[in-house]
Amino acid sequence: MSRRTEEIPQNDHDPTGTAQGEPDGDRPDGLAKPAAATAEGPAAAADDPGSDRQRPARSWEAGRHLLVRLHFYAGVLVAPFLLVAALTGLAYTVTPQLDQLLYGDQLRVEKVGDTPRPLAEQIAAARAAYPEGTVASVVTPPDPEDTTRVVLAVPELGEKQRTVFVDPYTAEVRGELTTWFGSTPLTTWLDDLHRNLNLGETGRLYSEVAASWLGVTVLGGLVLWLGRSRGQRAKSARGALLPDRKARGVRRTRSWHAATGVWLALALLFLSATGLTWSNYAGERFGRLLDAANGNAPALDTALPGAQAPVEDHSDHAGHGGGEATADADPADFDAALTAARDAGLGGTVVVTPAADAASAWTVAQNDNVWPVHYDRVAVDASSGEITSRTYWADHPALSKLSKLGVQGHMGVLFGVVNQIVLALVALGLTAVIVWGYRMWWQRRPTRDGRRALVGRAPERGAWRRLPLPVLVLGVPAVIALGWALPVLGVTLAGFLVVDVVVGAVRRQRRTA
Repeated sequence: MSRRTEEIPQNDHDPTGTAQGEPDGDRPDGLAKPAAATAEGPAAAADDPGSDRQRPARSWEAGRHLLVRLHFYAGVLVAPFLLVAALTGLAYTVTPQLDQLLYGDQLRVEKVGDTPRPLAEQIAAARAAYPEGTVASVVTPPDPEDTTRVVLAVPELGEKQRTVFVDPYTAEVRGELTTWFGSTPLTTWLDDLHRNLNLGETGRLYSEVAASWLGVTVLGGLVLWLGRSRGQRAKSARGALLPDRKARGVRRTRSWHAATGVWLALALLFLSATGLTWSNYAGERFGRLLDAANGNAPALDTALPGAQAPVEDHSDHAGHGGGEATADADPADFDAALTAARDAGLGGTVVVTPAADAASAWTVAQNDNVWPVHYDRVAVDASSGEITSRTYWADHPALSKLSKLGVQGHMGVLFGVVNQIVLALVALGLTAVIVWGYRMWWQRRPTRDGRRALVGRAPERGAWRRLPLPVLVLGVPAVIALGWALPVLGVTLAGFLVVDVVVGAVRRQRRTA
């Protein structure tokens, strides 16, 4: 391949191959590129000893070529992971509506009464219908039309639970479901599909690859689109935010791809960051950061006064854990703990969890996930109704709050239906951006000599050699640090580099032969 052919695609943000398939070249005015702007442009400037004023421009071009190649490989190789994440995430956004459609008989009451029955009476009805296991917690109804959830720890279910749904006004059992952290079977299945393709821990690598590369791809695309040097559209907000409807062919596809990406950028960066916080490897790094910065949520002291030793607090999983108790707590104590918590100011839906043992207090935790959120918790001595300890949401460190709110926003529950709609639009937009990216790759396939390749060629390699030494000195350690913080990103990037080096060596050997 000639040098001219290799460098043509590098004169604009087009990480999809050569310009041979575009009849009008790639100029906004439809004219062919001048020779000096293609084959001889960057190279000629580099060979001119009197071109000191052009050094920043040459540095930008070299960095841009390198970024184009990275964006290309991320788009071609990582986009399938992103597409799966977008489609499964789109399905997850409608789980509240699907739950109501499939499990409405269990989740909703037929007729709203005047006064709810005592929790003891509702628990007794649930235990009469389902005597297996022990009561792990009770979740009060979020709304007047919702049922009370009596969560049972059943050894045969492992980490899952049996949740019995009770009409709070009649104490009638409406049914039961096998739940996981409070989620219905359908929501659990779609959640696993999005996180790990229902393949367990091994499958979680897919979602971490997607989350790790999403941010890199978005930032790289923004730099390339907003920093492109040719065309007046790049110098205006309209040119950056709106597609060029007058363009044709690959330029038209690229403008839709890039403009849509600009609109989605903040949301995609948010999803990337929040998704990484509970991933396997990057999530472990994030946990270390929280520990080092004292950014974890304050622990609720559940030890009763005079207890011999503190008991580990499991209230973060209240209502959702398997429970370790071997016998049911007194149902009347649930009412006593709830009354004490209400008197202490805990409103809305709460999770009442019995004491782990005689030396521990009961816990009552607010579970209001819709903004403004309420996550206060209290420890209650059920025998006396005394509040022995309390944590306030307002006292959580900033990192803890951001992490918690970010997860709720990622799951589509922080702002209710509005949150769901925004996530659905983002998922659809990301899907469109990916499809346009692959279409560009196909549109830029070479067509010379009467032959038409299947897809476009990759952008030229070796751009890093033209980077200034200070950029390399600062950039290499920064990439290594990023690879440590995001291990899956680091490993896959190293894999890309190895494959690229091998492919380059093979091609050079073939040309020599």
